[in-house]
Amino acid sequence: MKKFGLALGSGGSRGVAHVGFLQALEEAGIRPDYVTGCSMGSIVGACYCAGVSPQAMREAVVDLKLTDIAAVNAAPFHKNGLMKMTKARKRIVDLMGEKNFDELKIPFACVATDLIKGRVVVLDQGNVADAVIASSSIPGVFSPAEIGDHKMLVDGGILERVPTRELHHMGAEVIVAVDVLGNLMVEKEVKGNLVDTLLRCIDVMDTCTTQRKRIMRKYVDLWLEPSLGPMDQYAVKDLRFAYEKGYELGKEHVEDIERLLRN
Repeated sequence: MKKFGLALGSGGSRGVAHVGFLQALEEAGIRPDYVTGCSMGSIVGACYCAGVSPQAMREAVVDLKLTDIAAVNAAPFHKNGLMKMTKARKRIVDLMGEKNFDELKIPFACVATDLIKGRVVVLDQGNVADAVIASSSIPGVFSPAEIGDHKMLVDGGILERVPTRELHHMGAEVIVAVDVLGNLMVEKEVKGNLVDTLLRCIDVMDTCTTQRKRIMRKYVDLWLEPSLGPMDQYAVKDLRFAYEKGYELGKEHVEDIERLLRN
């Protein structure tokens, strides 16, 4: 069998679809040899590579509320973000433990955006929980993270929401990408407050960047997008719906993946 690489893209609440997708693969006896992730995809991917089952992840996330994962910063301007992710980090550690990358059962890497250097950073060394928090820190909403020489790391989706090239470098021979966001350029009402305007700007930039990088699909054997309709990635709700749609997507494409791995 060929070496299988799985890329899990960013997507906030929509990223719970990744958990359902992994559950479908597990039931078919398919396990990736390498995993990459961005933002919510990095959280799901890291937990899976640490040995957390999709079922355990489902139980941990489907009833989450925003207050379970984020807390308001006392000095948001000083902290460069309205909220902090200490609660989210604790939940991740509760699931997978405090692990370094070299302790994971499956090789894993995630991506973040270095605001100072203006480029994508691949995180594959050191503490895993710190890396996925950096990969998930939406600029302006959450405080930037600091890891090593990188002083201001934010959500990797700003520049690369589905990290596929990294799988190629890791040694994957077959690459499957799951993009839970799809086209965010569809018309959407903006409420007019600062946060809503900022998040809409990120969506527009994110989609334009992803569309420009379609050439990167040369690294991808199968690009998949679950049917999540207008589900809002920033609203912590409809998580069971996202899980089910991811599960359906996995079931639908199990044979395609098996065929790619055999041929």
